[in-house]
Order: sequence, then structure tokens, then C-alpha cells
Amino acid sequence: MISYLEGRVQATFGNVCVLLTPGGVGYSVALPAHTLQALPKQGEQVAFFTHLVVREDNLELFGFSTLDELQTFEKLITITKVGARTAQAILSIFRPDDLRSMVTHDDSSLLIRVPGIGKKTAQRIFLELKDKLGPLNVEEIVGTSFTGDPQVFRNVLDGLAGLGYSEKESIPVVTKILQATPTLSIAEALRAALKALSEGQA
Repeated sequence: MISYLEGRVQATFGNVCVLLTPGGVGYSVALPAHTLQALPKQGEQVAFFTHLVVREDNLELFGFSTLDELQTFEKLITITKVGARTAQAILSIFRPDDLRSMVTHDDSSLLIRVPGIGKKTAQRIFLELKDKLGPLNVEEIVGTSFTGDPQVFRNVLDGLAGLGYSEKESIPVVTKILQATPTLSIAEALRAALKALSEGQA
């Protein structure tokens, strides 16, 4: 499975970025609209979390700028009759926290903004989303006084979850670290959180 790619922007066409890796291999990566629009110039560095879809006659690589988006995509494609392209179309319009907000406010109507999704389909997708998505956002988790970077917070929590830590034990540690030093990168905050958790700090 190809889960992460880093390299230079070689070309773009449609919703695809051709990513040239340091080894000289180019990958066609399909991106959500907002990620495509935010791409750096040709020749500049970029990195994506990726999911490889294998079909009988085709391999298709979908890319995302954050781990949260990738994990949301992977949850969406487990929903009945939601394929990879529909999942990406959803994430082209809505960020993961937008979807969590819909679930929190019990509002499926916004999903009809996605091309190809009608009212009945939106309701069906919404019902399954309720069981698959996590907390709404950082403010709902730690309160409005949080001054750290919400994206870093979410990605560090996801990284810790992948290492077997529950949100119950991770949230207080990550909150304390990012409140103390809001400028930490994801990697720096993750290292600090792992150190604190291994030492039993809260």
C-alpha cells in the first residue's frame, strides 16, 4: 500500500497532480479541489497522505494534505455505495470538521451540494457517517480558550491513536503541550506527546 508520497510538482491536469519523487518516479495523484488549488508552483516540494484504490483494470491513487482527511476518506468509502470518487467529491466541498459538524447538528441537507448526491442518498450517507466520524473539532474537545494550532492538534491525536493511545489519555497531554508552545510542528508535538505519555505526565 502506498500511504505517503513526497516530491516535486511535475504537472497538473484535471484533478490530478503528477508528483515526481526523489528517485525519479512520477505518481499521478487525484486530489480534492481545495488541495489542488493550494498546490505550490511546478518544481516545488509537496507531500500527500495517500490511498491506493485497486480495481481489476486500474490503479488509482488519491492524495490528501492531512492525515485527518485521509482517514475521513477511508471511512467514507466504507459507506454503502460510496466509491472513492464520490468520497473525494465530498472532501472537495467539505473538510472533515465540516462533516463532523453536520453529524453534531444532525443536518444531512448540506450533502446535496456534492454533485451526484440527491436527498435520499444524502440521508443514507449521513446515517452511516454518524457511526464513523469522531469529535467535531478542537474547540468542542478542549474549549474555546485553546490557543494551539487545531490542525496540529488533530493530527497529533491521530498519530497517537495509530500508536495505540486513546483520546482520553492523549487529549490532556497534547492540549498542555500545544498551549505551552503553540508553534510546534506536528512532528515536534508528536515527539513531545510521546515523551510525556511514556513518562506518565498529564
